Amino acid sequence: MQQIQEFMDTYFRHMPDVSWTDIVEIIILSFLMYNILLWVKNTKAWSLLKGIVVIAIFWLIAAIFSMDTILWIAQNLVGIASTVIIVILQPELRKAMEELGRKNLIASILPFDSGKSNTGLFSDRTINEIAKACVEMGKVKTGALIVIEKSQPLVEYERTGIDIDGIVSSQLLINIFEHNTPLHDGAVIIRGNRVTSATCYLPLSDNMLLSKELGTRHRAGVGISEVTDSMTVIVSEETGRISIAYEGDLERNLNGDALKERLREIQGKPEEEKRRKLWKGREKNEKETD
Repeated sequence: MQQIQEFMDTYFRHMPDVSWTDIVEIIILSFLMYNILLWVKNTKAWSLLKGIVVIAIFWLIAAIFSMDTILWIAQNLVGIASTVIIVILQPELRKAMEELGRKNLIASILPFDSGKSNTGLFSDRTINEIAKACVEMGKVKTGALIVIEKSQPLVEYERTGIDIDGIVSSQLLINIFEHNTPLHDGAVIIRGNRVTSATCYLPLSDNMLLSKELGTRHRAGVGISEVTDSMTVIVSEETGRISIAYEGDLERNLNGDALKERLREIQGKPEEEKRRKLWKGREKNEKETD
C-alpha cells in the first residue's frame, strides 16, 4: 500500500486541478469542433482543407531545411490566403450562419407560449388535401413543387410569383400544376391553410451529393430547404414519384400515408392533441373490425 501511495504522490501531484467549468468548456469545444469538421466534410471546404494540409507539409519541409526564400514568401501570403479562403467559402459560410439563425435556442429553453393554436401551423384537412393532390398528380405524372412555410417567412420568394391567397384544396393544387396552364411552371407556397403564391422561383441547390438523375424541380426543392426551415413536396414529372426536401435532405419514393406522416412532423400540434387523434383513429378501426 505504501508503494502504491508513493506512486500516486509521484505521478499525480503535478497534475493540474480540474474544475467543473473546465469539463464544461471541454465539452463545448468538442461539440463545436465536431460540428465544424462535419460542416467542412459536407462542403467544398473539405477539398480546400486537403489542399491547405499539402501546403502546410511543404511549409514544414521548408522550415526543416531552412529554405528562407520559401518561408519568406509563405509568411507574406498568409494574410492574403485568409481573405481568399473567406471569399471562396462565402456561400458555405452564409449557409452555416443561416442554419445557426434558424435554430430557435431561446424558445427551446424558455417555456413561453409560442402562440400556436391546437391545430398547429396548419390543419389536418390541409395535410389530407396536399397528400391527396400529390397522389393524384403522381398517377398521371404531373410535376409539382409545393413549399410549406414553417417558422421562417418566405415573403421574398412569394414576390417572385403570382398571388393566389386561396384555401388549400386538392382541386386547386391539381389545377395549378396542370400541363399547359399559366401557373404550372414554378413553385407553390403554402402558409398555414392557404396557398399564398404560385409560379415562384426557388434557389437551386449546389449539393454535389445529389443524384445526377434529379432535375431542376428536385434541386429547387432541396435548395429552398437549405436556406429556410420550410418543407418542400416534389412530384416527379418523369416518374410520378413523391419526394420531400427538408433541412437540406431529400427523401424519395413516398406514398400518401408516408407523406401525411412527414407533414405532421412539422405541423406543430400539441402532443395531447396528437394522442387524442391517435386514440380516436384506433377506436374507429376497432369498431370497423367488429
